[in-house]
Amino acid sequence: MRHYGLLGYPLGHSFSKDYFSDKIREEGVCDVSFDYFEYPTIDGIRDRLDACGVSGFTVTIPYKEKIIAYLDEMHDEASRVGAVNVVSVDRTGDKTRWTGFNTDVIGFESSFAPLLPGRTVKQALVLGSGGAAKAVCHVLDKLGIGHVSVSRRKSSDECLTYEDMDEKVMAEHNIIINATPVGMYPDADACPDIPYRLIDDSFILYDLIYNPAMTQFLKKGAERGALVKGGLDMLYRQADAAWNIWMKG
Repeated sequence: MRHYGLLGYPLGHSFSKDYFSDKIREEGVCDVSFDYFEYPTIDGIRDRLDACGVSGFTVTIPYKEKIIAYLDEMHDEASRVGAVNVVSVDRTGDKTRWTGFNTDVIGFESSFAPLLPGRTVKQALVLGSGGAAKAVCHVLDKLGIGHVSVSRRKSSDECLTYEDMDEKVMAEHNIIINATPVGMYPDADACPDIPYRLIDDSFILYDLIYNPAMTQFLKKGAERGALVKGGLDMLYRQADAAWNIWMKG
C-alpha cells in the first residue's frame, strides 16, 4: 500500500483529501491512500512520516519553506523558487530519500497566463512573502512581468507595506495577486487591506485561496470592474502535477 497525504496546519480549509480520493477512484488505483498530516509544528517530521510509511506528500501553509531542511535533494525549479509544495519519497530497504518539487509554479502559470492576452499589462503587486508568494514571483519573472512584494512589515527596500499602496503605486500596477491566507475559510469575511476604491476595469485580481471560491478580495475587485480569478483552478493543476510526480516515481 502506498500512502500519500497533505502536510500543513491547520487543514480544515483543505479540499485535497476529497480531490485525491476522487483521483484514486478515477484512476482505478487500489493500492493508494491519501490522508492529512496536520501537525502544529514541523519538528521531527521526517521521523513521523517515515514511521507512517509515507510514499509522498503535498505541503501547504506554513511549511513550504521549512520542509526544505528535511530534504535530501530538490528539483531545479523548486531550488530556484526557494519553496517546496510536493515531496516524493523513495525507499530502499529501511532508508528513505526525500526529493522536493514545486508544482505551484505549474499550477499558477497555467491558470494565470490565459488572463493576459488582449490586456494592457503594467506591473504586479504580490501580497505576501511566504512559499506561495515565491512561486508567484518566479512565474511573473518567467512571463516578463515586473512585480513588487507587499507585506505588513517592510523587509527590504524593494518590498512595500500596505500603507505604501497609494494612488501612485496603484497607477503603476494593475495586477494584484493575493498569496496570503487572509480571507481563507473560516475567516471568509476578511480581505487584504488594500485601496479597492482605486481599482478599475484595467485590473486583474488573482487570489490563490480556493475556499471560498469567491473571496472578499475578489468580490471587491469585481465590484470595481476588475477581471478576477480564484485559486481552485490552480489547486487542480498543481495537484495533477503532484500526482504525476508520485505515479512516475
